[in-house]
Amino acid sequence: MKGRAAELTSEARRSKSADKAAADERDVLAKIGDMAPPDRAVAERLHAIVTETAPDLAPKLWYGQPAYARGGKVVCFFRSGQVDKERYSTFGFTPAAKLDEDHGMWATSFALTELSDKAETAIRKLLTNAVS
Repeated sequence: MKGRAAELTSEARRSKSADKAAADERDVLAKIGDMAPPDRAVAERLHAIVTETAPDLAPKLWYGQPAYARGGKVVCFFRSGQVDKERYSTFGFTPAAKLDEDHGMWATSFALTELSDKAETAIRKLLTNAVS
């Protein structure tokens, strides 16, 4: 919670300009750089996938972890497994993502240990749906 409070204070101090967006991205890249090697590799690749597939999503820290937002609302996020002492990391979506399926049920988060070609394809499809 302390980390989230610090994020909110930092956001409030920053202006609503391109400088804020650049600072937010630097914060995300710094957080990714501080991760343990297995999570760092996944987070770096995931950052590239999100910025390529959904360029309108802005990187920002959310609860101390990389996230991507539109209009100030987080759409998707990465949570390092090392932080939670879990054997996998998580890539997830918030209610701001438009993933609603016709059958009234859909996944909102996914366990990640690596990013295979198949996983990358699935993530790109989910991102495209989330921002549509």
